[in-house]
Amino acid sequence: QVHVLESGGGLVQAGDSLRLSCTVSGRTFSDYAMGWFRQAPGKEREFVTSMSATGMSTYYANSVKGRFTISRDNPRNTVYLTMNSLKPEDTAVYYCVARVGTGRALQTMDLNDGDWGQGTQVTVSS
Repeated sequence: QVHVLESGGGLVQAGDSLRLSCTVSGRTFSDYAMGWFRQAPGKEREFVTSMSATGMSTYYANSVKGRFTISRDNPRNTVYLTMNSLKPEDTAVYYCVARVGTGRALQTMDLNDGDWGQGTQVTVSS
């Protein structure tokens, strides 16, 4: 069974930075493309960023491009989301997902697919 666990959320001020971590256990981490999604209150879960299993390809939502960076450390079975220049509209629960396939495919994946973490809250105050 695959376990996905996020950490690193919190309350920050606009303009601050935050780094989220996501650790995967139960299967070979390097088999997975990894992604981050977020869900704000009253809104649907939306794609934020993804990375291929090799780490060679990355994809970003337009709303975070240039501010957020996804990275992965395969020996540590961990993917990171570094968030800079945070805005109040970035406030959401952030979810990590592991899925066999391409990083590109995570952008339009079925949200019932993949292995998801429980989410970590990020709150950005103005």
